Amino acid sequence: MPIVTLTICQGNGADMKSAILEAVHAALVASGAHPNDRFHRIIELAESDFRFDPMFPDLSTPRTSDFLLIEILLGVGRSVKVKRAILQHMVAGLARCGLDPEHVMVVFQDVAWENFSPGGGRLPHG
Repeated sequence: MPIVTLTICQGNGADMKSAILEAVHAALVASGAHPNDRFHRIIELAESDFRFDPMFPDLSTPRTSDFLLIEILLGVGRSVKVKRAILQHMVAGLARCGLDPEHVMVVFQDVAWENFSPGGGRLPHG
């Protein structure tokens, strides 16, 4: 039930966006997500609408317009170990896409299961 939002600067082609989404999804599946549990979206912003510090907190190279912000909503209960595994797989997959791992920020949000309704107004975990 991970819900993924990618925020990127405009200008990436459809192939690159697809490769990024596939790398993120593969990392989630490798860490236990169901292969069909895919709810991903991309938000593309003009460079003037996407502000970020180039070096915060301690990057080895400055972020550029290839910066990728990944937000992942997860059902509460995922351990730090699982989140580290997701990150490890994700960074490797994104590097294969040509992205500098230093320019990828990932934010996990743990959401209580009773706050998800996958359809029909049902709360399957409530």
